[in-house]
Order: sequence, then structure tokens, then C-alpha cells
Amino acid sequence: MNKTHSEAIELVSEIVNSTYNGSVHLVVIPPAVFVSEVEEMLLETEVAVGVQNSSQFESGAYTGELSASMIKSIGAQYVLVGHSERREYFNETNEMLSIKVNQLLLNDLTPIFCCGEVLEEREKENHFNLIKDQLNKGLFHLDSAQILNCIIAYEPVWAIGTGVTASSSQAQEMHQFIRGLLVAKYGTEIAEKISILYGGSCKPSNAKELFSNPDVDGGLIGGASLVSTDFIAIANSF
Repeated sequence: MNKTHSEAIELVSEIVNSTYNGSVHLVVIPPAVFVSEVEEMLLETEVAVGVQNSSQFESGAYTGELSASMIKSIGAQYVLVGHSERREYFNETNEMLSIKVNQLLLNDLTPIFCCGEVLEEREKENHFNLIKDQLNKGLFHLDSAQILNCIIAYEPVWAIGTGVTASSSQAQEMHQFIRGLLVAKYGTEIAEKISILYGGSCKPSNAKELFSNPDVDGGLIGGASLVSTDFIAIANSF
């Protein structure tokens, strides 16, 4: 929940006019009120547009919600599902998120399914079990064809705005674990085709090291995406 209308348009304009690694697939995910205009701005570019949240309901008397079909109708392609802030502040459960995923896939949208643990869970050494549970309940009900249309984003919540920093090796460890869960459920060929993004305070100074890990396929960029030069610098870290 950042940027006024004019600030958001300025930020997207700066991104559009920047030079970035052409092999990197960029997606911008603005607040919902700006999505249509941002989509228009990006029509002639390779940059895609996403939405930060969607409803688990198809339609109806759910004031303030955005359905998957609404999102599809304005040209967005990606939708965040279960971001750590949605889980914490809005009590989104894995079961609810699994329904959201289903709605998005029915409308040919790509879910970016977020998973991650808080500091307490990591200190209890329960982080692997927690991530496994989040994926099993929220995403792994899908069949092999459906899972190929999804992206996974790992958020070490304990390393976001806490002053505690996740190391590159810790990021790789969890990404490798998630890849292993995919292999066990869907097989190696499918597991290798699914992008796993890192969403833990990635910035220009640590992006290259993070992205050099074999199982870190990209980034879900938070605060650094609010400054165009930082966002592009991260994109150029690949």
C-alpha cells in the first residue's frame, strides 16, 4: 500500500524507460486502483502486470473484493496469493488460499503462491514443516498440468523489516527444500520448470549473490521496487 496515483505513474514510467536485462521477465504489481492504467502504459513493452490480491469467491455480494474474472478482464496476468502480510493481518488460511488458486487458474491467471515462516517458527526449527504444510494445503492439491501454471515465492518473514538478515545459503537451503517437495509430488521434470522466487529483503547489494543460487529463480521485490533504479539494478543482477 504505497504511492499516490501520480507517484505510481512516475515510477512505472521510469521502469519503462530503463534499460534492463532482456532475459529477465519483469512483472509490476501495483495497488488495484492503478492496475488498469499501468496495464495501458505497458502494452507496448515486455513488462507484465499483476494484482496484489484476489477473492476466493467467483462473484456476488462481497463488497470491496476483486474476483479473478474482473482481474482477467483488465489484462493483468499474475496475482499474489497468500502474501505474508495477507496471512498475518487478514487471517488468510491455507484452505482459503487453495480456493483462490483454483479461481485464478479457472480464469487463466498465474498465481504467485507465497509461503514463509516467522522468526518464532525458525527458532523452534519448525520452518521446514511449516513450509511443507503451507504448500500441501494451499497448492499441492493441483494436478501436474495445473501446477505448471503457478509460481512459488518464499518469504522469510523473520528477515523482512526485522533487522535480521537471511544469508544467501539460508535462501538456497529453503529453495532447495521447496524444489525437493515439488520433485516428490510431481517429479523432477515438472519441478525444474517451476519458478521459485525469493522475497526476503532483496536489494541491489545482495541480489547478485542471492540469484546465483541454483534454486533461486527470481525475486519477489518489496521495498526496493519502490525506487526504479533499485528495481532495475536488481533485474540486472542476473
